[in-house]
Amino acid sequence: MSDTSHVDHVDHVDQTGQAEHAGHHTDPAHAGGHDHGSHANGSHGHDGGGLSSMAASATLHCLTGCAIGEILGLMIGTAIGLATGATIALSVALAFLFGYTLSSFPLLRSGLTFGAALRLVLAADTVSILTMEVVDNLVMAVIPGAMDAGLVNAVFWVSMAISLAAAFVAAYPVNRYLLRRGKGHALTHDHHGSSAPVTGARRFIPVLPPAALAAAIASFMLGGLVVSVADGLAQQDQPAAPTHASVSVER
Repeated sequence: MSDTSHVDHVDHVDQTGQAEHAGHHTDPAHAGGHDHGSHANGSHGHDGGGLSSMAASATLHCLTGCAIGEILGLMIGTAIGLATGATIALSVALAFLFGYTLSSFPLLRSGLTFGAALRLVLAADTVSILTMEVVDNLVMAVIPGAMDAGLVNAVFWVSMAISLAAAFVAAYPVNRYLLRRGKGHALTHDHHGSSAPVTGARRFIPVLPPAALAAAIASFMLGGLVVSVADGLAQQDQPAAPTHASVSVER
């Protein structure tokens, strides 16, 4: 083959390769595989069912921390006889504390510093937790006797279950709205499920799946309800103590 023919052949191959490469980038299937526009709108391609599933998971994640704080705060307040306002304040403070703590664990395991993790959870969870706390305490306040019921009282546990369910329903659309706009739990999404090896002290940070925590909380509340009902039935079966007047008549 002559030098001229060889040059012509190389030019033809190069032009053909460039044309195929350009066609590859303009192919709809290839463009769909790299839809950068879907990342720009904050949804990261999670529309419809995917977005709803993420919103439900984010809401459950916040609810577990809130539930732990709420139950613990109400138990402490009731046990030591705090006023209603003080009990609510304690419950809200503990709900934020546990909510932020549970959200920080996976971020710290992924390698973020404490300060960076704290800044992220403050931005991601505050609106969701605040929504839950407002609804939860409003429901508890409107249920007759809920705030004054003791720990061994079925009203306390039933009211707590109703208020937490209402808090979930109220916070779900809030989290969905935030996720759609790339806010809320979308800020921490990239740090969950990191494939980087967990080394050093990070190995001792617990992995607490929200579903497992929710199941444990539900079991604890169910146990409290069962104990309360059993205690009420036991008190009904006990004979009434004789009054002073009846004792005097018998004498």
